[in-house]
Amino acid sequence: MTEMQLLEMLKKEASSVHIKDIMSASVYLREDARYLPPREQKEFIERFTRAFFNRIRDIKNDKNIYQGHVDTAGLKEFIDFLDQQLSQAKTENERCFQKIARIITIYVTFVRKEPVHPVGTRFPGGFTVRREGNVFYCPVKDRQINTPGALCRFCVSIQDHDIS
Repeated sequence: MTEMQLLEMLKKEASSVHIKDIMSASVYLREDARYLPPREQKEFIERFTRAFFNRIRDIKNDKNIYQGHVDTAGLKEFIDFLDQQLSQAKTENERCFQKIARIITIYVTFVRKEPVHPVGTRFPGGFTVRREGNVFYCPVKDRQINTPGALCRFCVSIQDHDIS
């Protein structure tokens, strides 16, 4: 499968995402973030809601030409992982979140070859995902790589070794 074929499939999926779905996902994020400190909680919810909206729009409007082929074994493993997460969703809001996250993460990982968290994403402690040339650095990858629900093992970023 080519990256362009995958992009076309993702565009069809993205066209089925409506503002109501993004708002439902935002409600899930609010529920999920309830244990964060209040300041970080507000920023977390706003950042992810905005990112969901922007990424879905980006997918729908992506006119780039991607020349490569998709790692189909990696994609299958990734989809199996996402299917498992979706099957464990407890609420409709969480299912909306999973549906949108699925489209976006497949897009950034297998088409754009970018990290799951966009450059500039801030993590607790003020550390951010950053890019130098064609290399993406994540401040928490090594610490989160074995977290059961984390997508870190599929992410193209590498651990930012400037962060200890």
